[in-house]
Parts: sequence; structure tokens; C-alpha cells
Amino acid sequence: MARQKGPLKYVGTLGDIRHFKIKGNEGYFAGLTGGPTAEQIATDPAFQRTRENMNEFGGCAMVGKSVRVGLASLMKNMADSQVTGRLTAIMKKINLEDGSEARGRRAVLVSAVPNYLKGFDFNRFTSFNGAFNAPFTITPAGSRDSSTLDVPAFNPLNYLNIPAGATHFRIINAISVLSDYEFNTTTKVYEPKEASLNELKDVQYSAYLPVDSVTALVSLVATLPGSPTMTTDVSVLNSIGIEFYQEVGSNYYVFAQGNALKISEIF
Repeated sequence: MARQKGPLKYVGTLGDIRHFKIKGNEGYFAGLTGGPTAEQIATDPAFQRTRENMNEFGGCAMVGKSVRVGLASLMKNMADSQVTGRLTAIMKKINLEDGSEARGRRAVLVSAVPNYLKGFDFNRFTSFNGAFNAPFTITPAGSRDSSTLDVPAFNPLNYLNIPAGATHFRIINAISVLSDYEFNTTTKVYEPKEASLNELKDVQYSAYLPVDSVTALVSLVATLPGSPTMTTDVSVLNSIGIEFYQEVGSNYYVFAQGNALKISEIF
């Protein structure tokens, strides 16, 4: 694949060369047109492995989307432009761990190998550990339908990476349910094993806390709506985040940078 360095910027196809942008990357790229047709990929025996890979990739993308939907209210300020691809890549690793199904139909069982997803930062340019260094504890309920985040009193100037101009911050405790996914041989697509539980969520915010004053104890309890009964086919993702704000009059305006969110625990 060639990369255009000159001043002429365009996308589309010129002769046998197509020009395009890649999301999250600077500059313009070029590559040759051609390749197999959609019908060949769908029916030709030579592309059997390709079809298997495409099928599983689609399933992994669906699972990654469920993670994002469960935290949809936080994605705009917390995620980088490549979070979709990074989540799909993790789900593919989890997919490869399943040895119970044939290629092309392997399940995505997050509950079996949660370590692949634990610690995931939604913004690869702003890690949560880099933005927030104060001690905290997360205590999930035995029923797995709620979680308590406790942050002892601390001095933000010592434990936060505060963006210039920020006057306040908020701490976030979020839980969301992610079902294991399996291939449905009837519908020919991947589906959640626990559709009624998948993507349930609750997000709790602290008060607006000044960046130049010692905080009091922060205790945030996130509870899933409807008192659902968790099963062994779901994982509860417990994410912790921080958002920075600037106070103007009586309003607080969230910053576009400096915010961070990570999956801290999975239970």
C-alpha cells in the first residue's frame, strides 16, 4: 500500500489505483483495485477459510459493539477514534480461545477469559492510570447486580493529571452487562446467549469536585435496573472514569481532553 506525500489530496479510483483515507491516520493512501468478486468470496470453495474468518470477525465486532453500547453515554468524551477496532481485536483473541466449535462458528466467551478485557483503556492516548493515581476500592455485590466504588479523601493536585484550565472533576463508577455470544446455526449470525441481560447498565457520577481542594470520601454505588438475576453466561464490566470541567458562572463545561475511562474489574 502506497502513501501519498505530495500536495494533491483526493479519494476515489483513478485507473487501476484507488485513493482513500484511513480513520485515525494522517495523510492519504493508495492501493491497486481488483481482487475477487463478492460472489466468489460467498460461493467459491477456495474462499472457505475467508468466509470462516469473515463470519467470526463479524461476531467479534458485534460483541465489541455491545461493550460500547453499555457505556454509550461515556463514549463521546472518553474513547479514541480507534476504540471500535481495538475492542474487536480483543474479542477476536477471546474467540480463538473457544475449542468447542468449528472454525467460523467459534463462540466469544468473555466470561471464560475476562483477563483479555480487564484493564482496557477506552482512550489509548489518555490512560486512566495516567490521569488518576489516587487509591480506590471496588466492591461488587454477591448478586453481581451492583458495585460500590470507594475513593478515600485525597489531594487532587498530588494524584491527578489536571488539564490546563480545568477547575473541577467528577469521578465515575459504571457497570454494564456483556453477554457471551454464540453462532446461531438457524439465523447464521452471532447472538447473545443472554439477550435480556446484555447491555444493561448504570452510570454514577460524583459531585463536581474542585481540583485545588482536598476531597472528602467519595462513595458511588452503581446498580443495574430491575434487580436482574445474573447467569454464568454474562460478565459485568465495572469501569472507573474521570472527567474534567471548567466552571463558568453557574455552569460546568466538560473538557475534550484529559478524561479517561478503563475497565477496572470484571465479575
